[in-house]
Amino acid sequence: MKKIALLGAGGKMGRRLALNLKDGPWQVDHVEVNPDARARVEKDLGITCVPADNALAAADGILMAVPDALIGKIAQGFIERVKPGCAIVMLDAAAPHAGELPKRDDVTYFISHPCHPSIFKHEPTAERHADFFGGIAPQAIVCALMQGPEEHYEQCEAVAKAIYAPVTVSHRVTVEQMAILEPGLSETIGATLVTALRQATDAAVAKGVPKAAAWDFMLGHLGIELALLFEQYPGQFSDGAKLAIAKAMPRLFRDDWLHVLEPAAITESVKDICNPPR
Repeated sequence: MKKIALLGAGGKMGRRLALNLKDGPWQVDHVEVNPDARARVEKDLGITCVPADNALAAADGILMAVPDALIGKIAQGFIERVKPGCAIVMLDAAAPHAGELPKRDDVTYFISHPCHPSIFKHEPTAERHADFFGGIAPQAIVCALMQGPEEHYEQCEAVAKAIYAPVTVSHRVTVEQMAILEPGLSETIGATLVTALRQATDAAVAKGVPKAAAWDFMLGHLGIELALLFEQYPGQFSDGAKLAIAKAMPRLFRDDWLHVLEPAAITESVKDICNPPR
């Protein structure tokens, strides 16, 4: 893979990718259809965007830095114009898992997504320690080869490691497993439970607990509780905490709450993401 077409170069994620690819071994053609975004990326990054038709026809790889709901539609629009053997790299498993991608057997579909820096990090500088998104602090990534020759995996993984750098480890998973991780594990469960934690903390403040005290207490306790449960710190919950958990679980959760990770629920979720209700 020598020549990459970066679609959506002027978007928030596209700009990050453009910067990370700037000093890489690939020749990158930057594509941005929004005039304002194109002007910003050309002014701020010193990058000249090119017409989509030119970039797509010459590309060995296509990097799609576009919203989930548009991936399938955009791919349908260009799939006939790319050369055989082209590797199409996406940043999320929703559209591939939802069946949104056009059928063409002679191209590669590859998906990679960042894990983001671990909550358990001890970085040497304040800038790296404060990096929750990734790109400054090291992070792991997950990658999946949906279709295409095995030798394309390593080539696409190299691109993924560059756009998400610095990368500690690259985990190989299937597309189905990646969809379990996101949206299933990270958003349907993780983001929902974190939202509930914030709502509970706000409820404590509404009952008169000083906000600063409530935030310090919740965030501090979450740190040690997560460290215990995710085997980062030796020990276990106190007997009192175990009793509170046992009594609270049936009050806070339905018995079948983990059904959201079942295949049918994951498929429904990714289809909603790709075709959001109007």
